[in-house]
Amino acid sequence: MKRYVIIGNGVAATGCIEGIRSVDTDGKITVVSEEKHPVYCRPLISYYLEGKTDLERMNYRPADFYEKNGCNVLYGKKVTKIDNDAKLVLLDDGSRLPFDSVCIATGSSPFVPPFGGLDTVEKKFSFMTLDDTLALEGAIDKNSRVLIIGAGLIGLKCAEGLHGRVESITVCDLADRILSSILDADCAAIVQKCLEENGIKFMLSDTAVGFDHGTAFMKSGREIGFDVLVLAVGVRANISLAKDIGAEVGRGIVVSERMETTVPGIFAAGDCTEGEDISCKKRRVLAILPNAFMQGRCAGVNMAGGDSKFDKAIPMNSIGFFGLHAMTAGSYYTASEGGECYEEKSDGKLKRLYTKDGCLVGFMLIGETERAGIYTSLIRERVPLDTLNFELLKKIPTSAAFLTENRRKIFGGVV
Repeated sequence: MKRYVIIGNGVAATGCIEGIRSVDTDGKITVVSEEKHPVYCRPLISYYLEGKTDLERMNYRPADFYEKNGCNVLYGKKVTKIDNDAKLVLLDDGSRLPFDSVCIATGSSPFVPPFGGLDTVEKKFSFMTLDDTLALEGAIDKNSRVLIIGAGLIGLKCAEGLHGRVESITVCDLADRILSSILDADCAAIVQKCLEENGIKFMLSDTAVGFDHGTAFMKSGREIGFDVLVLAVGVRANISLAKDIGAEVGRGIVVSERMETTVPGIFAAGDCTEGEDISCKKRRVLAILPNAFMQGRCAGVNMAGGDSKFDKAIPMNSIGFFGLHAMTAGSYYTASEGGECYEEKSDGKLKRLYTKDGCLVGFMLIGETERAGIYTSLIRERVPLDTLNFELLKKIPTSAAFLTENRRKIFGGVV
């Protein structure tokens, strides 16, 4: 009987469990979970804060998921080392888990710059986990002035979740626009306007450099008073376990299409990994939920002796703020890089489709995102645009623009 150890208990770990069980129904699966909760849908933490969901509905799988899949979950435990020579996983409580195959699904952790005076701030929080959310919720009231450091996705979803529950919300970021890693200036301006119309205040091209209790000292020289501080500057992949056993790492753990690290028998999946982004053919960390699940399932299948590969990774983001929806995917090439951009723009809406070498390689959609999965499929499958009616697809994402054989290939026979 094979012994599997999965380090982490998020979406990638879920995929790994299901991948293993699709091949091996008898092997022993042990999941080591630092968090004390069953797997939940992490993007829903802001909706919990906003009161749009509850703890039960946040669960990513039913309550009997682990039992039905024959898993032993060790909650509140941390792996300190993988001893690959002895085939043991060592835990912080001194226990040891023998293994035949391991999947590292450790995700990422908040990056906190060395701010001066941060230790004087009593109410300071990250916003990545359910425990972060519960702690933040316990610290706010209707009179709280909240300062959020970071205008990326985590910071802005936190701001939306706090809306209506506190007196004021101010978001600062050193970048000159919000969501700078995924949106260009025009798209960011539309989203920012929506947030501002709902009372969120911004200080861009400026950030905190130090603190003294409830005062933030800004790079610009301004001073901002606050009661609650949220640190959403960024995240870093948790790579130390892989690095310590000699696996290749960059910004993330380097994995093959089989989700295997450079150390045989050691797999990795999810936000801690680094693989090829097929839209730009570069190695990147692609920390998004769909990729995490697919990577985890691929790893599980291969750990159990099956044959699977995940070679269609692209960056994707589907976000919404106060009813305004936005989706992005792929890469955005300029004309100088051999790319072209088709654009449609109207009040509160923007569509940009990026093409290169006869294929769709990326898109940004603000305000109208219906059926955007068709564009995503074009990018993933590298469908030549001369095999379909791209002029129609520019206007409306519809399967009618595809030849019958392409429709079957891309949409699984649905025509």
